[in-house]
Amino acid sequence: LTKQQYKVTFQSRLGRAKWLEPYTEPTLIALAKSGLRRVDVICPGFNCEGLETLEEINMEARHAFTQAGGNEFFYIPCLNDNDDWINALSDIATQHLQGWPIDNEASRTAKEAQKSLALAMGAKQ
Repeated sequence: LTKQQYKVTFQSRLGRAKWLEPYTEPTLIALAKSGLRRVDVICPGFNCEGLETLEEINMEARHAFTQAGGNEFFYIPCLNDNDDWINALSDIATQHLQGWPIDNEASRTAKEAQKSLALAMGAKQ
């Protein structure tokens, strides 16, 4: 996807404290009001759905989008118990449990790259 084809938003606010922005639900409402009729939503921060994700994203955010004029809201499920994902997770855990935590130049470089990418995609510090 190009940067014009997706938006990164943030969920899971607690109380009145400011959270990472832009927030998911107001973004979906603005998209619907601007004429966007279809969204595909994925929660890549989770490897399996919890009740909070299913309720806040797949129910409440869906309702907000359609109430604001959107027509099609497609929630893309997490990897959950997909065999390929479970095998990959096992490999990751095995790698990192052999001397975890990893604190070397490659790890620090990777963390900085992830931070830069998140900021470039809209995360705010």
